[in-house]
Amino acid sequence: MLVLYDIEACPYCRLVREVLCELDLDAVIYPCPVGGMRFRPDALDISGVSQFPLLLDPNTGDQILESADIIDHLYKHYGNARRHSPRGLRRKLAVTGSMAASAARSVGGVRGLKAVPSYAAKQPLELFSFESSPYSRPVRELLTELEIPYILRNFAKSRWQEMGPPLVRSRWFPDAPITSPNRQRLRELTGRSQVPYLIDPNTGVSMFESVDIMAYLKDVYGRK
Repeated sequence: MLVLYDIEACPYCRLVREVLCELDLDAVIYPCPVGGMRFRPDALDISGVSQFPLLLDPNTGDQILESADIIDHLYKHYGNARRHSPRGLRRKLAVTGSMAASAARSVGGVRGLKAVPSYAAKQPLELFSFESSPYSRPVRELLTELEIPYILRNFAKSRWQEMGPPLVRSRWFPDAPITSPNRQRLRELTGRSQVPYLIDPNTGVSMFESVDIMAYLKDVYGRK
């Protein structure tokens, strides 16, 4: 599985996560918020610089900094090799759009950027999510702030029938085939196609609903 040293609020990290989602690729996420000491030192040892995102690909042996280079690598090895990260003006526009996504949620401070006191998780958690989900994003932000590693199970929508809330899909398109492996897996596990869905192997807890997940993470891993 791919490994990504990541900061949820970082616009360059977001561009990489978007492509991971687009290509339906899972990854182990090691959150490296500002002020964090759990995984940032490891990233520094690996790359020699405190810069994110940092991708480790055990399938090719590559260690890659720079979001554009990471995206090119992902397309080359896991997608359409003719596609590349945008450059020049298109690159600037992509970064600006990515920054705006964080700015829109920065009332009271940028979320998913700075570390908060927390207890370490012995094993990575597992999160079914997709990058643009407004319900998944707050969970990823909190996981970053708490420096909790997790396996990101990307859950991108691959058919137009999958658009909209679960109630609409189940009512109007109950027989639409599920083409995403993670959508199939979650349906087998829970009978539902809904994100976010968190699995914590450390406690045996599994749960839907972002508000409940965040309350759980604060209660179990947050230092009072």
